[in-house]
Amino acid sequence: MSAIIVKNLTKNYGEKVAVDNLSFEVKKSTVFGLLGANGAGKSTTIECILGTKKADSGEARILEMNPTKERTRLFERVGVQFQEANYQEQIKVEELCEMTAAVYKKPRNYAELLEEFGISDKKKTLVKSLSGGERQRLFIVLSLIPNPEVVFLDELTTGLDARARRDVWNILSKLKKQGLSILLTSHFMDEVEALCDEILILKKGKTVFRGTVEQAKNESKKENFEDAYLWFTDEEENYESI
Repeated sequence: MSAIIVKNLTKNYGEKVAVDNLSFEVKKSTVFGLLGANGAGKSTTIECILGTKKADSGEARILEMNPTKERTRLFERVGVQFQEANYQEQIKVEELCEMTAAVYKKPRNYAELLEEFGISDKKKTLVKSLSGGERQRLFIVLSLIPNPEVVFLDELTTGLDARARRDVWNILSKLKKQGLSILLTSHFMDEVEALCDEILILKKGKTVFRGTVEQAKNESKKENFEDAYLWFTDEEENYESI
């Protein structure tokens, strides 16, 4: 069984095509990278998959369930972390974790997650007082509290220093080995290389590449994956002219 299946997904905003006939599959216990420049359609794609936005055509399934019709049952098994997440700021970290855990039938121990992500000493701290990196790690913790089978991670290590980024990579790699399926977006190509089993690169809502990092380098005839990514997205020329 696949973790996520997307077939012919299309979403328009007036005359603007945000997602154009997109199809892909995320296998269970793998990390899938959804890549592209800002405005390429990544966020809209994820929102349509989750059912928070209605696609104009096509369909998406998560764990063989319809995200619109089976939301309650599905979201017992799915975690979501968005970079621009809006949480109460006048609340302590442990209170937010407790509130999140209370929604689920079999949540993970949030105290263990806070320890694992290096912010257990912030339990009594107000969310508004966290640094950007601490807040980002908290958002990842919140996405894992449901004890999900599938998790969506949006720019998961933005704001983290090099050591913290590596720590997060190691934790996610361990969770993947335990069966977690991950769909992530990232602008860090070293992160994509370290984590992703397969990638899809979007440009103006269309797929311009799907495969492995090595296949992307081979197809673009680039030795460096970042150069390959820029080649597929036509950002290479702009990058070289800066």
